[in-house]
Amino acid sequence: MDETISLPAMQVASDFHISIDGQHFRNIVQEQVGQEVASFIFSYLGTIHSQRNLVVATSTRFNILNHIPGSSDNLINLKRINDVRYLNKFFEAINAFLPVGGIYINSVQTYDIRKQRILKKYPPILNWFLYSLDVLFRRVFPKMPVTKKIYFALTQGHNRVLSKAETFGRLYSCGFEVECEKLVGSELYFVARKTREPYFDTNPTYGLLIKLRRIGKNGKMFGVYKARTMHPYAEYLQEYVYKKNSLAEGGKFKDDFRVTTSGKFMRKFWLDELPMLINVMRGQMKIVGVRPLSRHYLSLYPEEARQRRSQYRPGLIPPFYVDMPKTLDEIVASELRYLDAYDKNPIITDFSYLFKALYNILINRARSN
Repeated sequence: MDETISLPAMQVASDFHISIDGQHFRNIVQEQVGQEVASFIFSYLGTIHSQRNLVVATSTRFNILNHIPGSSDNLINLKRINDVRYLNKFFEAINAFLPVGGIYINSVQTYDIRKQRILKKYPPILNWFLYSLDVLFRRVFPKMPVTKKIYFALTQGHNRVLSKAETFGRLYSCGFEVECEKLVGSELYFVARKTREPYFDTNPTYGLLIKLRRIGKNGKMFGVYKARTMHPYAEYLQEYVYKKNSLAEGGKFKDDFRVTTSGKFMRKFWLDELPMLINVMRGQMKIVGVRPLSRHYLSLYPEEARQRRSQYRPGLIPPFYVDMPKTLDEIVASELRYLDAYDKNPIITDFSYLFKALYNILINRARSN
């Protein structure tokens, strides 16, 4: 087979690329990343008929843009994405290079992996102190408007730590679907397939106060204010989480890795819901009513229920806290009962549901999961 190799340096830390077919391709990849990672890559590529593979070890999108779009069907980057400064632009460049259906393989060191490494490396007490400093510098600084500039000035974006949810969420926002993942050593390897063009989101939910796109009255989209309980870009992973874990009791996503530790506490005491009062004051929502849902979650509803609930303004306190349903079918039935009662007497229905919901929340300890 024809082979084309360009190797300025045979070190994984240096930027290089390979466009190659055959056994030589396998040997070079194994030399760079080791047997276990190479086996993971080739076990997946072995299911793909195309042999047009581009291998790079780079943290800059310009080394991707230098290649002719569509010249390869699969791209493997042997340098982890933690060293990429403009990550969305990097993913968008890979999306532009690959054809629809093309495969992208890379790795990331996540928060959880880094946490375990620090706690094991240092003695007790000191390890938690150093881990706290690491969290402050590598997780908090990059996300705050002022400290973000300081962080990137000092680090130039190198050795940045990302959560699994943010990594996968960014991939989905940039037009990929994650098909496979594997933890090897201190890095999480992933296989993503290009399915569409990127969203080019110019307003991602990155701060402490976020605004989520939800469907309101007459099917119009609007921004629902909430306190952040999930990792950044987690909203793009609803379909992924649903496919992996389906729904748990109460209609929430089961084993949702997108929720942060602090987020679980906030949800338990409804603290994340308080900013929705802004939507109530703007007239986009009312105090009692069916909850505003994302497109994906609403797609799980029967067509008749979707049409019915679109006729009403959504509410801050849903019928859920009156009936406490356990399955999606029970949730739908609960909402339809509320809407039937609301049609007959709106004011009495909302007051009745409000007091019953507050009783369940305050006395029976019903909580938002």
